[in-house]
Amino acid sequence: MDEVIQVTQWLSSITPRKKAKLFFFTTHADAPTPTVGSNDVDTHEETQLPLATTVALHNFKNIDEFLKKKVNTFSCYNVIENEITKTDYEYLRFYSACKYLDVVPPFLDLEKISAIQNKFEMTDEERDYRLLLDSADLVLEKVCDSLKPAGVPQMWTALREDRNLIRGVKTIEIIGFFVDPNPTGIKECLFFFIVRHLQMIKKISRVNTNRLERLIAQCDESSACEEGRTIDFIIDSLRCYPTELYPLGSCLILCVFEDRGGAMQEIEKTMEISRHPGMITHTEKNPTKETIELVKKELMKPKYQFYSSFTCWFMSHGDSNSMLLADGETMEREWFLTSFPDISTFQLKPKVFFMVSCLGANKFRLEGAKFKCQSATCDYYDIGSALIRNRMLDITDSVRDISYVQPMMDTLVAYSTIPDHLSGRANTHGSLYVDRACVLMSENISRGRSLTEILEHLSQDLHEILQETMDEDRIVYKQACHYDSFFRKTLKLPYTRHPKEDVHSAPQ
Repeated sequence: MDEVIQVTQWLSSITPRKKAKLFFFTTHADAPTPTVGSNDVDTHEETQLPLATTVALHNFKNIDEFLKKKVNTFSCYNVIENEITKTDYEYLRFYSACKYLDVVPPFLDLEKISAIQNKFEMTDEERDYRLLLDSADLVLEKVCDSLKPAGVPQMWTALREDRNLIRGVKTIEIIGFFVDPNPTGIKECLFFFIVRHLQMIKKISRVNTNRLERLIAQCDESSACEEGRTIDFIIDSLRCYPTELYPLGSCLILCVFEDRGGAMQEIEKTMEISRHPGMITHTEKNPTKETIELVKKELMKPKYQFYSSFTCWFMSHGDSNSMLLADGETMEREWFLTSFPDISTFQLKPKVFFMVSCLGANKFRLEGAKFKCQSATCDYYDIGSALIRNRMLDITDSVRDISYVQPMMDTLVAYSTIPDHLSGRANTHGSLYVDRACVLMSENISRGRSLTEILEHLSQDLHEILQETMDEDRIVYKQACHYDSFFRKTLKLPYTRHPKEDVHSAPQ
């Protein structure tokens, strides 16, 4: 059959809503740009044009033309070995979006998909199409689905009334001020236009969604939200890190065995708890400084930008400043914790580090301990919220910026003990902290709990347990854990466990 006829038949089989979503996923805002110094605003305006004209004319002709052009580009594309191109990214995004929406063109060359995945050095686990979908876009899709057709025009009105958000943007005027969202697919086109527009003018990112939340907050709940949804529910979904679908992220497990009974048990537990919610796991037994440098180099590969998060378990001996490596050398803990979060492939994504080692030799001994109950009251809690608001600064958009981000942002570091203190372990089962952390995470999967909630529960649970030193003194002590958080959103464990699918990728 003629390819033109095949493409036409394929497009005619896709509903308007799915066409809008396919366009949105295919024009992913974070896709690499082909040249440095190009006019990004003009490029984004050109990308936005099909959405703008569809909303204005209630006609999907331009989106159809865009999708036809994509298919023709991929049809003529020759996969170049070893060199990753912009088209490679676009092809993978397009394929994964089609697979997700169940609209894969029957004529799409799946061997090219496999060849591109080879260029990215993807393992069998990484060839699952869900890895290629952007979690932030999936969250935004759910927000759109939670809004009625009447809700999105309310957001549009609020956006149009803020001149700082529309100044100098030509496609805004194509749509006009008033929009009829009732024809099927128009609501989606308008919502996705708003989202991409706010990304284009650098008002929102995958982490910074405050400006979008403020537009949603101005909607009338009764007319804007689908049944069972509220404005608060929608905004809360934006305040969590986007970790939709499989895999939840990449997990690195580093474990030193020397003089650490139960180390293999630690690995088994952390591997199980990481794979349970759908992480792709890599383990390094007895790491050295060279091992860690190689792991860092690996994580800089382009394929890791498809991951939604990064988690690292580092289990070893240590003191207040350093961790002991397998070759007897020490590594500064601060160096490790500042170098890994700076890896570009995981920028704007949650990064969690479980540092399981002693931070000193002190112990919280219970023998002869005296406890004193104290209580205190403060009047400042009685200050009314209105009074507080009146004393706060009025922070305008003109003094806000989301372009520059401190490397440690979106990072959480969990320690198995507190500064200058021991981290307890059992000869046969390894670190008590690892054991309790894995138990509590396993119990809370599918309950929608946030990671920090679980860590707070872990702190309570661990501090209740009496431990005893293994030396001749047999000192009874308690262990306390803590964490440092630079998170800007909430990181929740997924409600559902994510098994691997039977078919991970295109046929070889």
